[in-house]
Amino acid sequence: MRRRILLAALYAALVRALAAPAPVHAQTYPDRLIKIIVPQTAGGPTDLLARVTAQRLQAALGQNVIAENRGGAGGAIAAKAVAAAEPDGHTLLLGNTSVLVHIPILSHSAGYDPVKAFAPVARLAVTYQVIFVHPSVPAKSIHELIAYAKANPGKLNYSSAGVGNTLHLAFELLRFKAGIDITHVPYNSGAEALRAVLGGQVHMSLVSLTGLVPLFQEGKLRPLAATSPKRFAELPDVPTMIESGFPDFTVPAVFGVVAPAATPTTIVDKLNATINRELVSPERDKTLTRARLRLPAGLRGLSCRRARQVGRRRQVRKHPHRLTGLSALTAVRECAQALVTCRAAGGR
Repeated sequence: MRRRILLAALYAALVRALAAPAPVHAQTYPDRLIKIIVPQTAGGPTDLLARVTAQRLQAALGQNVIAENRGGAGGAIAAKAVAAAEPDGHTLLLGNTSVLVHIPILSHSAGYDPVKAFAPVARLAVTYQVIFVHPSVPAKSIHELIAYAKANPGKLNYSSAGVGNTLHLAFELLRFKAGIDITHVPYNSGAEALRAVLGGQVHMSLVSLTGLVPLFQEGKLRPLAATSPKRFAELPDVPTMIESGFPDFTVPAVFGVVAPAATPTTIVDKLNATINRELVSPERDKTLTRARLRLPAGLRGLSCRRARQVGRRRQVRKHPHRLTGLSALTAVRECAQALVTCRAAGGR
């Protein structure tokens, strides 16, 4: 009897040991290479942020940290890979509004639920975009562009970083509000969308200001309007969409780091503390300022922001026609209707 009791006690202890978390692992984290997966191809603000974050984390943690680009499906490929990764803090995702909010809402085949798949680590930056055209387009303002599009229905096209991406939604919102017929041409990243306009394959696009000012000054591209609340200091003569007669037409893109959902809290906290401490530096601020990426108030705000978006996302699933309050666009009811119209017409 005593032997049975002893064996039962040992078995129970073994079960508890196997079921218990491994704090030692968290204390020794990281013990090998850390990968920050970028949901787009090289170039653009997401890629830049990932590389700056990797550099600072590597210096602070004393372990190799790299940024790995996995573009495709608007970012869904990268998101699914990180969601399925070992939840040990060695595989992270440099997420943005498109990947963490828009695509899962608008695409039934995204293949991941950001609420269940990820643990928020830290919010990194916010950026806004500029609507611009190829010089061959005879428009010098957003109003002239709309007039030309109405006079030539179906002639103009625009590039974006993928279906369901923030840039796609912004143009669909413009298409719906202005009542124009333009065609969407999706690419794998904002950088590819930009190159398509530079090469004359596409008439126009909308991306962040990163690297655009010299192209505007050289006449290779023509800026029409900014999606920011105020004019960019580098483009004092380019009005905002609000100034151009489109109230509330602002398009903030939020960037942050997330980890697989089951990542131990101790590891998430360590990453959060490191990012808050190391990424707020004069060198980082200088790099991001040049790229027109603004540090939001409080890096820890990512979790709260996603918590609000979770409620909206659940509301959207119950009422697909209501997207009011979606973070990247303030007038999303019209945008949602535009997307419905686009799908019904067989658009992408």
